Amino acid sequence: MIGRTLGGRYEVIQRVGGGGMALVYKALDTLLDRFVALKVLRPQFAHDEEFVRRFRREARSAASLSHPNIVGIYDVGQDGDDHYIVMEYVEGRTLNEMIRERAPFQPEEAVHIAVQICEALEHAHQNQIIHRDIKPHNILIGNNGRVKVTDFGIARAVTAATITQTGSVVGSVHYFSPEHAKGVATGEKSDIYSLGIVLYQMVTGRLPFLGESPISVALKHLQEPFEAPRRVNPHIPQSLENVIVRAMRKDPRERYQSAREMREDLETCLRAERLHEAPLQFVDEEAETTRVMPAIRPAMVAVSGSGREAYVPDRAARNEWSEAEGRERGGRGERNGWNGPGGRNGRPVPLEEDPEESFTDEEEVEERRRRRWVLPTVLTVLALAMIGVLAWGVMELRQQLTPKDIQVPDVIGKPLEEARAILTEAGLQVDEQVDQKPSDEYEEGIVVDQSKQGIAVKEGSLIRLTVSSGPEPVQMPDLQGMTVDEAKEVLASLGVTEDRLDLVERHANSDPGTVVEHRPAARDLFQPKKDTVTIHVSLGPEEVAMPSLIGSTLEEARAKIEQAGLVLPEQNIFTEPSFSPKGTVFKQFPAEAGEKVAVGSEVQIWVSGGYPDNTVQTDYPVTVSPVEEGASSVVRILVSDAMGDNREVENKKISAKTTFWVPLVLSPDRSGQIVIYVDGRFYESYEVPYSGQPAGTPPAEGGEGQAPGGQPSDGTGAETNP
Repeated sequence: MIGRTLGGRYEVIQRVGGGGMALVYKALDTLLDRFVALKVLRPQFAHDEEFVRRFRREARSAASLSHPNIVGIYDVGQDGDDHYIVMEYVEGRTLNEMIRERAPFQPEEAVHIAVQICEALEHAHQNQIIHRDIKPHNILIGNNGRVKVTDFGIARAVTAATITQTGSVVGSVHYFSPEHAKGVATGEKSDIYSLGIVLYQMVTGRLPFLGESPISVALKHLQEPFEAPRRVNPHIPQSLENVIVRAMRKDPRERYQSAREMREDLETCLRAERLHEAPLQFVDEEAETTRVMPAIRPAMVAVSGSGREAYVPDRAARNEWSEAEGRERGGRGERNGWNGPGGRNGRPVPLEEDPEESFTDEEEVEERRRRRWVLPTVLTVLALAMIGVLAWGVMELRQQLTPKDIQVPDVIGKPLEEARAILTEAGLQVDEQVDQKPSDEYEEGIVVDQSKQGIAVKEGSLIRLTVSSGPEPVQMPDLQGMTVDEAKEVLASLGVTEDRLDLVERHANSDPGTVVEHRPAARDLFQPKKDTVTIHVSLGPEEVAMPSLIGSTLEEARAKIEQAGLVLPEQNIFTEPSFSPKGTVFKQFPAEAGEKVAVGSEVQIWVSGGYPDNTVQTDYPVTVSPVEEGASSVVRILVSDAMGDNREVENKKISAKTTFWVPLVLSPDRSGQIVIYVDGRFYESYEVPYSGQPAGTPPAEGGEGQAPGGQPSDGTGAETNP
């Protein structure tokens, strides 16, 4: 794929990522001369016509989104069997890479990232586009710190096509919403749930749900609670935990109603007045269900006889009670079969008249009445006696069971474990949940506050402790551009000692010895007496020796420049007439060979287009004799002309008088000069003026060391050859 050009304009440069659906390449848009991200579908998707149709539709829909926090989609196309999407290219890293590298994040950084994701979701939801696959892999962090969410609408196309084929749910199961795991329709609140998981992962460094298989993880989304973020990372403020808990509620009705609502909550959750707010609580509806029972009405009359008593409701009351019980039992009320004590289900029954109680003899009737009151009376007396005994027993038992009063010990200023031991030994319970708050007075882990301090409480009462999280965090100043000494002075004023400074030197396009970057970054909160501060110090731009380009061909010059880490744009290549050989470099910028230049600097070169039109080329004859007749001498001839100074054109051994034809290139502003050495000693020199005549024309008479008629002298008075 690398090296190909898709759609006639997108030149593939390198692979930068990929997933189960597509491979992502960095490409050059040759039409607009800009880098783009090219997402090319894998073959299993590219040959599915239904999927491609859905995919192109969703991608075009997502292309309508225009927001600073959303990766823009420029184009959707096909080249042969390759289906591709052209997107904005972002220089940076994925949030997933950052989490793997250094999670958990500081709350401020996590909130900063989450707010930008919310802004992206808010814009998309307003345009009726749901992401459906919010996860760190789909969130890019540019080198400028801007958050970009990618792959809007694509998850919908993948999911729809796959569900159609297999009936299963496709996506990133660790970031599923419960409704997504069920395979039911998802909406805005599904994106909010996924963002809650991303935020959980940023501040804890781990996922809330893990399992041996995707199915097991999906079931946990549906059924199991997650561990509170502050139990994983106690440095998270309660207000931020509340945001995460609300975003991750299994019931969509209990989540934020919109991305905007979540964003507004995030923007205020780190304010001082919210850091220690109460944990978020949700009501269990089943536990709070109210049971409806009928009211007792006067129509429910007491009937006595034969030691039996019962309430007899009228018909309306019976119906009301029966219907209420029916609703409580799932609609099985028994309106026509009222059951009471002695009845079928232990419910009150209407009493019928006993036929044996119809007497005509008055004495017998009276006797029966007396007998009728004996048993109730006895039972009443016995009941009163038992009540007395029970009351006495209850009072004694209460005295024995009532906890004694305990004065709560003062444990402020003590280490947490020591404080726990003191309170436990005193007969009190200590809450497992321990709060934290900054303190300049107490070191980290020391108790700074306690509930019920200095009062008497019952034995077994619960005591809640608050421990110091260290000094109050301060905001990191902007050190960029300062010298190292200046930065050290600023940090020392905040309480940062030398042993907690980590200096890293690197090349940068700034003055040597100045700060180019630091962690924590400017405006980040940190603890000066605890945290390590990393400062990147500039060594200045990285430099390299300028290569020698003079005399090189254009291709040779290109290779030398690239090897040196320099840049040669096409617009920096100039072709001009010169006295250098045609096609060779005769001038370079910004430095001469061997001089230092910054890596990445642009180079300019001038390439010879041939001699100027008014140039005269000629061969000038000179005659040279050896020092001794019959002996050998070495002749060396140097030329200075329009092509340069002291060019050696001849170095030859002779044993007899010899004539040399010396090549010269003359220009109107540059005469020629020939200097001859024999056996290393000066022999003769000639000055050849510019004649303006065609090449090969002998120079005019009158030059220094020149014989009449244009013939050179041998410099020794010897006869010359014509």
